[in-house]
Amino acid sequence: MVKKRSPGFRVGRWAFLVGVVLAVVFAFIGQMSIEVVSFLSIIGIIVGLVNVKDEEIRAFLLSGVVLIIASAFGYTAFGIFEIIERIFNGLLVIFVPATIVVAIRNVFVIATN
Repeated sequence: MVKKRSPGFRVGRWAFLVGVVLAVVFAFIGQMSIEVVSFLSIIGIIVGLVNVKDEEIRAFLLSGVVLIIASAFGYTAFGIFEIIERIFNGLLVIFVPATIVVAIRNVFVIATN
């Protein structure tokens, strides 16, 4: 039996996909203006609020932290390739807010138990 997902999951899934694609596109264009950073941050917040179910919180937090650490250190290691640095920065702009939102949700779940 196929388990139906809520409509919010579709919004979160599309927000995630659009955010990653836009991070890569704007990295190639070379313009990470305040508007782009704000938009990608909002997408990250949407992903954190809508896309992660309660049973996925720990896996998302672990993956999010690994991605944030790898992106933060990865763009330093690959600093000679400016495009890779911009892609990693774009991914950070999405995943930092998403991870913070999910971490706060997790704290509330822990606090209520």
